[in-house]
Amino acid sequence: MPTTLTRIQVTQTPPVAHALEIAAKEWPGVPRSELIARLMTEGAQSVETARAERRAARRKVLEETRGSMKDAYPPGYLEELRKDWPA
Repeated sequence: MPTTLTRIQVTQTPPVAHALEIAAKEWPGVPRSELIARLMTEGAQSVETARAERRAARRKVLEETRGSMKDAYPPGYLEELRKDWPA
């Protein structure tokens, strides 16, 4: 089909062939080029979701541990440490 959009070539390696087989079962009767496009779109959405979940998990840990080290050092600790430093 004519287009002004940039095209790419994809070599049908064994992993790509396997992905196409799975896609053909999910979307029967769809041309292989469309299967590739759908797989890319679904894959991108999956990666975005995984990134968002990792980010949320990191934020949760940060929230849970926020302030947990505030009493780790005694009062005046930094001043005591710094008094040996050259001026």
